Amino acid sequence: MSGDLRDLPGGRIPRRDFLFRAGGGFFGAALGGLFAEAGEIKDAIRGPHLRPRAKSVIFLFMCGGVSHIDTFDPKDNRHVGKFIDAIGFGDNQAAMRRPVIPCLRTFTRHGRSGIPVSDWFPHVGSVVDDIAVVRSMWCHEGNHFPAVIETCTGHRGRQFDHPSFGSWVSYALGSANKNLPTFVNIGRPSSPVQLTGGYLGASVSATPFQAGDTPIPDLRPPAGGSAAERERQMRWLHAMNEEFRGRYAANLDIQARTKAYELAGRLQMSAPEAVDLASEPAHVRSLYGIDESHTEEFGKQLLLARRLAERGVRFIQVCHAGGGNGGWDSHGDMKTHAPLCRATDKPIAGLVKDLKQRGMLDETLVVWSSEFGRTPWSQNTTGRDHNPKGYTAWMAGGGIRGGVVHGATDEVGYKAEVDPHYYSDLNATLLHQLGLDHTKMELPALGPVSRLVDKGGPIMEIIG
Repeated sequence: MSGDLRDLPGGRIPRRDFLFRAGGGFFGAALGGLFAEAGEIKDAIRGPHLRPRAKSVIFLFMCGGVSHIDTFDPKDNRHVGKFIDAIGFGDNQAAMRRPVIPCLRTFTRHGRSGIPVSDWFPHVGSVVDDIAVVRSMWCHEGNHFPAVIETCTGHRGRQFDHPSFGSWVSYALGSANKNLPTFVNIGRPSSPVQLTGGYLGASVSATPFQAGDTPIPDLRPPAGGSAAERERQMRWLHAMNEEFRGRYAANLDIQARTKAYELAGRLQMSAPEAVDLASEPAHVRSLYGIDESHTEEFGKQLLLARRLAERGVRFIQVCHAGGGNGGWDSHGDMKTHAPLCRATDKPIAGLVKDLKQRGMLDETLVVWSSEFGRTPWSQNTTGRDHNPKGYTAWMAGGGIRGGVVHGATDEVGYKAEVDPHYYSDLNATLLHQLGLDHTKMELPALGPVSRLVDKGGPIMEIIG
């Protein structure tokens, strides 16, 4: 220990530091055994376990519950006025009888596949041959906050310690670009759980990104100084943090914090370039609708998502109309969907087209979903209620078959009836395309087995 004493004023060592070092012989050995056991379990999670078909995921989450009946799951209006027995709906376990209300949308068949898409999404219709539409999703929760937790963690939405899907991916695959995060969130989420690393730790939680001069809020590069000088500072910081982590190896929160500070330092240099949308040619910006007022904001977010995927970010979550219950929550009038569809339609289609033109669609998985769908009945209005029993999600690229429809809801769009898929099947499909075996994504060392996918598995029918 004498070598350490020379580094301290007067050769004295702080009492707390002394106890930590002196206990290293027996205390460190005991912790080492626990960490080794946990490490072996976690190492089994790290992949890839399979041949990856996708390098990155761009997850488009529509906050609030999109009506599948008015967008991607057409139903005729011959059942309008029919009363539905909605037994045990959501938190209300009482029997309810509600009349079916009409869908006022026009559906047009698009592409070689002839998949019908609502007139609210004509641009998405133009790329439907690249899309696999799954019309038979379901989950348990009928309220927004727990449903969001369920969809992003794979667990019933009354628990708050589970990692989000992006965190599992971040932990299992690690970074493909040391200067950028592995898991990024763009836009305002519905719940902070969509960003959390849960029991996997803060180091795999989402990093918020935004287009503009300050890509990460409150993180600005220092004025002046060359890139070489910043690199020298980063090496110096890394050396200091390595010594610090070694001294406090037992404190995992401190380790995560120092790693986060290092990443923040690298982000100061790399992030401004990544979000420089002005460097994109005019025709690309137009493809995303950045030159139109109603699509400008979401268009910038999706162009940023493409640029991040291009630079190796593995999981980019884009939350649209988040906050509160989410802007897609349309109890009062289905017409509130119209401006949201208009704001997202062209940018989404532009993203798919841009990825395809760049040869990136084969290795980038685009996912579109919401926390649940909406009912065929109303709440005594022209809107629709929450519906976890049946709704639609779709995927494109990343080895997914395009131009296919899988599964179906019943004749009025209430329940997933043909090939029903619990939401964790969607998660398992994403894992599979990234080269991860969902059966390995578990941590039995934490007491009861904790896993991302509790049941089911990949939706093989849509995998190319």
